[in-house]
Amino acid sequence: MLESLPQVSDRRLAVRITADALRHVRAGHPWVFDESVASVNHDGAPGDLAVIFDNDRRFAAIGLYDPNGPIAIRILHVGKPATIDADFWTQAIAAARQIRQPLVDAESAGHPAFRLINGENDGLPGFVVDQYDTTLVVKLYSPVWFPHLALLTDVLMTTTDATSVVLRLGRNVAAGETYGLDDGDVIAGEIPDGPVLFTEGGLIFEADVRTGQKTGHFLDQRANRLRLGRLSRDRDVLDVFASTGGFSVHAAAGGARSVHSVDISAPTLAIAERNMAHNAARAEVAACEHTTEVGDAFDVMIALARAGKTYDIVIVDPPSFAQKQSSVDVAVRAYTRLTHIGLRLVRPGGIFVQASCSSRVSADLFYATVLDAADAAGRDLRQLVRTGHDIDHPVTFPEGAYLKAGFFRAL
Repeated sequence: MLESLPQVSDRRLAVRITADALRHVRAGHPWVFDESVASVNHDGAPGDLAVIFDNDRRFAAIGLYDPNGPIAIRILHVGKPATIDADFWTQAIAAARQIRQPLVDAESAGHPAFRLINGENDGLPGFVVDQYDTTLVVKLYSPVWFPHLALLTDVLMTTTDATSVVLRLGRNVAAGETYGLDDGDVIAGEIPDGPVLFTEGGLIFEADVRTGQKTGHFLDQRANRLRLGRLSRDRDVLDVFASTGGFSVHAAAGGARSVHSVDISAPTLAIAERNMAHNAARAEVAACEHTTEVGDAFDVMIALARAGKTYDIVIVDPPSFAQKQSSVDVAVRAYTRLTHIGLRLVRPGGIFVQASCSSRVSADLFYATVLDAADAAGRDLRQLVRTGHDIDHPVTFPEGAYLKAGFFRAL
């Protein structure tokens, strides 16, 4: 299947970039934008290795070249000259795996799931790997990785406990040349028909690794789901933007009296119901009254409020509202509205959880928006905890920080 991929070129591009861009690269930023490229010694193809030289013709960095995108070079290594080969990839993957070891140890009795490679933040810009038990899901966010995919797949299969690798393609990548590969292809090993099962905090979940959102599960909220479970005993819980039921299942397993899961996607909520069923042998889950509702989150929340419904815990975990900088104001208005409506559903003294995965909305702006909206709604929010990225989603540059969640007591 990978035979149709382009080969890695033996040529190395010699690149000069602006002084400002070079300072950013040496400070650890993983991108060189097209407008920062001063010169390239010859034409290059996506994935060609580009060596950046300083003004004294000394090696400064090496990365993957993209002649067609706004990010011209994705940096792999800075400092002394380096060879990009199987050993380089092996060392990068091993270093990333070591960081995640505590998560693996925490699920030693089960089948752990975690992000093995977090793209830029693990030194492999635009290359993400999520592990579900022994299935790896590789997601490409740039075509520069196609020439290197066969070797990287071999390295992943030989240096991890993986038995299969599934390929997922970012939207922009899927819209371009994919060399005969499709989103969801199994590019190494075999996977059984149906979903892949894994454990999180001892609970069983399924992931549709071939066609599901992201890579099959929103792994980045793992720590927040565990935290939510510890707060849920004898509570009535509303989970808005519930997706496949991560928060819902943890709430039920934590002893929630009832959980109402809301999402606009009926197939996604069907997975949430199956995830609840996977854990039905637990007394707490069996005792929990779980209901689902398909609909627009804003409309459903308004209808619940008008019906006089209230809950001990309300979780609002929406998708990104700001894919570009010009959408930040729209995102802020959406968070304001969600806070205002959500707090109408929280009983006095209850817990309000609101999250954002919009990288263009800073943490300071997000929390200020939530608190301002609460004040306008006449509710006093007492912060319990603010959270960010778990250890399998490290952040090494400003644009890499996207996740924030606030747990508040609503008085």
